[in-house]
Amino acid sequence: MPAVFSPDEPDEPEKPEDPDEGEPPGRIMSGEIAEQPAVLRRVVRDGAPRIREVAAAIAARSPRFVLLAARGTSDNAALYAKYLLEIRLGLPCGLASMSTTTAYGAKPDLTDVLVVTVSQSGGSPDLVASTRAARDAGAVTLAVTNSPDSPLAAVSEFHVDILAGPERALPATKTYTASLLALYLFVEGLGGGDGAAAGVLPDLAERILARRDEARTLASRYRFAERMVITSRGYGYPTAKEAALKLMETSYIPALAYSGADLLHGPLAMVDNISPVIAVVPDGKGGEALRPVLERLRGRGADLFVVGPAAEVETASAGFALPTDGVPEELQPVLEILPLQLLAYEVTIARGQDPDAPRALAKVTETH
Repeated sequence: MPAVFSPDEPDEPEKPEDPDEGEPPGRIMSGEIAEQPAVLRRVVRDGAPRIREVAAAIAARSPRFVLLAARGTSDNAALYAKYLLEIRLGLPCGLASMSTTTAYGAKPDLTDVLVVTVSQSGGSPDLVASTRAARDAGAVTLAVTNSPDSPLAAVSEFHVDILAGPERALPATKTYTASLLALYLFVEGLGGGDGAAAGVLPDLAERILARRDEARTLASRYRFAERMVITSRGYGYPTAKEAALKLMETSYIPALAYSGADLLHGPLAMVDNISPVIAVVPDGKGGEALRPVLERLRGRGADLFVVGPAAEVETASAGFALPTDGVPEELQPVLEILPLQLLAYEVTIARGQDPDAPRALAKVTETH
C-alpha cells in the first residue's frame, strides 16, 4: 500500500481525530507530559537492572561498529545514542538507511555489528524488516521499544523495554524521554558503568514541569510566529531536532533544526529580528561550541530564545533556565526537551488548535 508519512513516531495504530469529544483540547498530551517524572523513576528503579543485563551480554560480543535505525521521534533518540556511543565509548556509529535493504535488497556484511532499532511500539513494517535483514546478515540486534510483545522485539536478539506505559497522544512525549534514559543506561552498561548519575533526573524533571506558567507566557510571545529556527551543538542537537518536530506537528509552525555549525554555513542568512531562534545550550562542551553561533545571532538582532543554564538565558531575548548544576552534559537532553514540549503544547493552544488531534497525522507509516 502507499506510504503515509508521519513526522512523529510512526508505528502506533491510527487514532481518531477527536479521541475524547467534549474534553478540553490538549488534555491527553498535557497529561502525558506530566507523567514523565514518574516514567523516569520507573526506568531508573525497574528498568535499569534488566538494561544492565542486556548491555553486559552485548558487551561480551565486542561489537566493532554500531548502526542505529528509527523513524520520527525515535530517530532523534537514536541520534542521541550516537553521540553517547561515540563520545563515551569511542564506538563508531552510523544511522541506518533502511531502504537499502527493504527497497533495494542490499545484503551488507554486518558480522560483529550492533544494530540498535528504536521504536515506540515496535510495529513499523520497515523497522521490522530491516532488523530481520540485519540479523540475517550477522548483526547483533537490539530493539528498544515500549512494547515487549511487538513484532520488532520478536525479530530482535535482545530487547529493552522503556516502560513508558500506554501513550495515547499523537505527539510522543514520555516515550521520547524514556527512550533517552534507557539508551543512556544501556550505553553506560556497555562501558561497565551503573548509570547512577541518572538518579537525579526524575526530581529535576518534576521541578521543570511545575513551571508551566513560564511556558505559557513564552507561548504568548511566539503564537504568531510564521517560522522558527532551532539550533544546538553536541548532545543538544537531538533536542533541537525533537523540538522542531514537536512544534511542526502540533502548531504547524515551520520549524527548522540545524546544528550550530551548519547554521553558519548559509541558513544564517534567513535569520532576522522577526523569526525567532531557539538555542538549546548544553551546560558543557556543546554549549561552549555553540557560543560563536550565539554571538552571530545576537549580531543579526535575532529574537533569541535560550534553553539552558541561567547565565546563558540572561543574555538572550527570552528563555527557560534549566537546573543543570551537577548534571552531566550527556544527561541534560532528558531535561532540555521538557520546556520545549510545554512550549509546543502552549503555542498550539494559544493558536486555537488541539495538539491531541493534529490534522492529517497518524502514528502508522506503512513503508516497505
